[in-house]
Amino acid sequence: MDDVYDLFRRGTELLEAGHNHQATIPLSRARDLAPDKTSIREALGRALFHAARYEQAATEFEAVIDRAPTNDYALFCLGRSLQMLGRHAEARKPLALAACLQPGRRDYSFYRDRARARAAEA
Repeated sequence: MDDVYDLFRRGTELLEAGHNHQATIPLSRARDLAPDKTSIREALGRALFHAARYEQAATEFEAVIDRAPTNDYALFCLGRSLQMLGRHAEARKPLALAACLQPGRRDYSFYRDRARARAAEA
């Protein structure tokens, strides 16, 4: 049986090297072994997002938020995943929460405002 930490470490190494598709393999296995570990699920969400697997990324970020509702980064990434799926109205809430939690983050407020504008167009 694979060691969760080794899988996580290998997955994050691949992720940081830009090998997003490959990173999903050990990170998915680590998630399956330790589904309550938010660090694993966040890293897997990042790999999935960068591999353009936005629906799956959103699922991982939702799992992180379920366990850590004030994780501003997971909220932001959930909002971005929803935006990439064209679900701008749904993206507004997590992006607004992320921007409220970290008002100094310009990227958070930029994408929050973009989601508001795109949702109003629909």
